[in-house]
Amino acid sequence: MDASRPCSYMDDMELEPVFSAIADTLRAIPRSELLIAAVAAMVLGWFGAMIAKRSMLGGWLRMVSSLALGLILLTVVLQLSRFDPRFDVAVPQIGLPEQVVAGGETRIPLSADGHFWVRAEVNGAPGNFMIDTGATLTAISAPLAQRAGLEPRRGGIPIMLGTANGTVQAHVATIDSLTFGNVSASGTDAAIAENFGDFNVIGMNVLARLGSWRVEDNTLILVPRAEDMIS
Repeated sequence: MDASRPCSYMDDMELEPVFSAIADTLRAIPRSELLIAAVAAMVLGWFGAMIAKRSMLGGWLRMVSSLALGLILLTVVLQLSRFDPRFDVAVPQIGLPEQVVAGGETRIPLSADGHFWVRAEVNGAPGNFMIDTGATLTAISAPLAQRAGLEPRRGGIPIMLGTANGTVQAHVATIDSLTFGNVSASGTDAAIAENFGDFNVIGMNVLARLGSWRVEDNTLILVPRAEDMIS
């Protein structure tokens, strides 16, 4: 047995809440303060450049300015993730809540970004999926579709999907195997579009095949039918 594995697991468990707390703190910073901080950092960098040839302090000031601007940029990205679902995938990867299988159910805790996320496999290729009860069709990003060997149906007519960033054109493919938790679905339709970025969604066409699903205490509980259950 590898003695280092328990330590690594404990480290991950301890760091996840820290990363989530940092992300929440950065998101809460007012935009006005970010603007003032960005201007101050640029002025600091400009002043550092002015005195860099005469003093080592100039180099330090420029480095501090660069670090400050980088942190401000990260903060802006995290704040934008509230409004653009294509950015949501960046947040759960810091600390994706673990889906738990118990008593014939898959239990998925609510993520820090307010969505339910699962780690699923499409034809054996893994990817992070947001479960969206408002989405009629399951949607898969082009990179994941390529890894899973998915091809649009021959002769199929492109469909138009509404997203937070407008309407995008997509093609429909059939997933031979979609698995997550103790759920296994075959012959599932999915939309593939280049404009999804690396964003994936499990929609109602999959949830409707379950025996039942419900939300209790910020936990999504999925109960597959007997024929779709992974033992």
